[in-house]
Amino acid sequence: MASLSVRIDLKPGSRIGPGKIELLEKIAAFGSISAAGRAMNMSYRRAWELVEEMNKLFPSPLVSARTGGKHGGGTALTPLGLAVVTRYRAIEQAATEAARQHLSALQAELAAAPLAVEEVEPRP
Repeated sequence: MASLSVRIDLKPGSRIGPGKIELLEKIAAFGSISAAGRAMNMSYRRAWELVEEMNKLFPSPLVSARTGGKHGGGTALTPLGLAVVTRYRAIEQAATEAARQHLSALQAELAAAPLAVEEVEPRP
């Protein structure tokens, strides 16, 4: 099925998209950057770099570290981090809804397209 992927350019060279939003969602779910990275088959270093990039992009951090202690450390989304995820998902849903008819038409055209000659008969 044809689908829409949303990437939002916030500043020149700075953007958020499905990967960064998924990382934030997994950090919220697991309470850990390393666990979120593992769940996405991403190294801790790469996950941390993306978090740092997002934290610097906004006026206050999206992800905050909790210090260790009796219950251990970890990470959590800040209220701004939660708001960014919520807003991104709302934009994504609105864009998908707006494009639904066109996506369906593209999917129908793809399904109706005849196979190329090379796909039907192998070359000698």
